[in-house]
Amino acid sequence: MIASLARTCAPAALALLLAACAPAYLSPLERDHPLVGRVWDTRSASFVSPEALLGRAISARVVLLGEIHDNVDHHRLQEEVLAAMLKAGRAPALAMEQFDLGHQAALDSAQAQGIRDPERIADAGGLDRKGWNWPLYRPLVARALSADLRVVAANVSREEARALAKSGKPAEGLQPAEPGLRASLEQDIVDGHCGYRPPPPVLAGMVEAQRARDAQMAAALVRSGTPGAVLIAGAGHTRRDRGVPAYLPAAIREATLAIAFLEVDPEQQQPLPEYAGQYDLIWFTPRADRPDPCKGFRMP
Repeated sequence: MIASLARTCAPAALALLLAACAPAYLSPLERDHPLVGRVWDTRSASFVSPEALLGRAISARVVLLGEIHDNVDHHRLQEEVLAAMLKAGRAPALAMEQFDLGHQAALDSAQAQGIRDPERIADAGGLDRKGWNWPLYRPLVARALSADLRVVAANVSREEARALAKSGKPAEGLQPAEPGLRASLEQDIVDGHCGYRPPPPVLAGMVEAQRARDAQMAAALVRSGTPGAVLIAGAGHTRRDRGVPAYLPAAIREATLAIAFLEVDPEQQQPLPEYAGQYDLIWFTPRADRPDPCKGFRMP
């Protein structure tokens, strides 16, 4: 099942978890890139097998699965990791950036009533189906529900994020960001807005909203308790150096595995040195075909 995603259906070390071969990658661009299907271990600076990645996910208390939201392969691989954990007897909570904390009570109520229809769970969680491209997330939620996993709303509400962005002040309980962290987050925002640098008050507010999201996701993982959790979030949120792990207690952070699904770059034939410290493992995939986000860009 997993091995086929690395282009072959060879015998695997975790044969119990690899019952069948999955389809080839679906993202259309750079499928023949030499990194596609390979897993990079940033600590050993070496390639490891997808089966080795699964083994580490099974043993980790918390698994962070960082995605590019519109890449279909990233969603399929997330489901494969969760499936492997379930087959190994794990029952982690499924924490999702796509659900806001304000809807947690409704999610819990729906699951307590025995609702296992992902459409009804999405309704209970107030999911923005269009904004989050619900069809990509539905299979993962369906698998979690079929295994009676708790679905956890991991994000702050839109209202809170807007208030923080307007105030430019840290969320309650957060200390002011260190200069290095602030500069790094600011550069991420500038890069994400096609090189446009918002005015300082606006940029400060965007940084604080980002920090609040990471801190809230970390708090949701802590509340998952001993069964542990799998977090579905954008790859930027799952970075060890400045994302969710930075807000986890040390003991949980040490028991956390940060996996990023990254699209290959046609100009980059080998993993970058700077990946060290950002993630534990990186699974390379083809690129999704999307319009140029910077064409006709205008800052909201």
